[in-house]
Amino acid sequence: MSGIAATSRGAGRIPRPAEISSDRIRRRRPGRGSGLAALVWVGPALALIIGVVVYPVIALVRASFERYSLTGLRKGPAGTANYTAVLHHASLGVVATNTVVWVVAVVAITMLAGLAVAQLVSKDFAGRRLVRWALIVPWAASLVITARLFTLIYDYYHGALNTVLLRLHLVSEPVDFLGDDRWAMASMIAVGVFVSVPFTAYVLLAGINSIPGDVYEAARMDGAGAWTTYRSITLPLLRPTLLVAALLNIIYVFNSFPIIYTLNDRNPGYLHDTSITFMYKLAFKSAERDVGMSAAAGVCNVLFMLVVVAVYLRLVKWGEGRQP
Repeated sequence: MSGIAATSRGAGRIPRPAEISSDRIRRRRPGRGSGLAALVWVGPALALIIGVVVYPVIALVRASFERYSLTGLRKGPAGTANYTAVLHHASLGVVATNTVVWVVAVVAITMLAGLAVAQLVSKDFAGRRLVRWALIVPWAASLVITARLFTLIYDYYHGALNTVLLRLHLVSEPVDFLGDDRWAMASMIAVGVFVSVPFTAYVLLAGINSIPGDVYEAARMDGAGAWTTYRSITLPLLRPTLLVAALLNIIYVFNSFPIIYTLNDRNPGYLHDTSITFMYKLAFKSAERDVGMSAAAGVCNVLFMLVVVAVYLRLVKWGEGRQP
């Protein structure tokens, strides 16, 4: 009777939550089926990465060690001859200098201007929403369209900029902004900053909005002024966002092909080119017309970009920058 009673008590006992959860965990232990299910979900992303990133990199490296005809037919292995030709190219020094000037100037000016714009649109004023919407336009527009628009603005004969300068008597004759060596790089840098500021401003605006208001309230109670608060609170707390924005701008500006090519397409040679347009012209618009050399220049570009990013992350102490 006692056994029957114990059995009946056990049958009627309600299991505890801990027992239910442990039983479910045992039943749902991941196995081969769950791995295949996960592969189904991540498969398209992996296929996209392999097709868009991995395969082109492999093809680029392979092409850099081969010779091709003008029509793109493979003529045989070239060894390291393509890399030697690129490193001994007569215009490599000019192209490297232009690349450094382009990246440093555009990124530095963009960060300063983007921070100022972010501070402006973070304030509460009449028409703020309209200003924020207008700020998106240069970023949302196609780079080729924007660059072509600036070729019309910079035009020597009918450009809007020369018209304004002449009417204000700031110049006595039109300025060849894209053809004069004294103005070409500065004109391209201005366009690069114009298209980079909106994205940077929105990244920094997100960082500014994430700073707790209690911190500013405590600073005001301690008697801190506006500049002291900005220097001691805003900038240190904004440092991780500044690092991210600067890193993204370095990569974005370094690989900015449409702006430089569109603004500089009428100038012969490589006098105003960066490494990206230099690589393109080696294959399609120069006396060399060498696909192998162009591929070697592309590999050098990738390696140089990786080195620059690694040095930047090392100098700014990236691991510490994630903590305010």
